[in-house]
Amino acid sequence: MSTQDVQGYLEPAATGVADDDIAPATLATAARRTYATAPGYRVNIRKEPSTDSLVVGHLDGGSRVEIRCQRHGERVSGPYGTSDIWDNIGPGRYLSDTYVDTGSDGFVAGPCTG
Repeated sequence: MSTQDVQGYLEPAATGVADDDIAPATLATAARRTYATAPGYRVNIRKEPSTDSLVVGHLDGGSRVEIRCQRHGERVSGPYGTSDIWDNIGPGRYLSDTYVDTGSDGFVAGPCTG
C-alpha cells in the first residue's frame, strides 16, 4: 500500500469530538474502488449531507476515499460542478461529491439507507 493510499486523516472538530471518536480515512486496497478529492482543497467531512452540519474532520486535496454509499442533500458547488449528491465514507462521515473526482454526474455507489 503506498503512502498516497493513506493520505488524509480525520481531525477532531473544535466542538469537542474526542480523538477516539474520529475514524481514520478509508484505506485503499486493490479490491476496492477509490476516488481522489480535488487537488488544492482541504475538504470538510460532515456528520450529515449539509454545509450546516457539524464538521467532524478534513481531508487534504488528492486524498483517496472509498465511497460506501451516496445520498441527496444540500446542493453545493465545487471544483467538479454543482450537485446535491453527498458521498458517505464512514458512519456519520459525508463530503460533497463536487469535491470528489468520480468521473460521473450521478451516483457511483448505491444509495445510503437508514
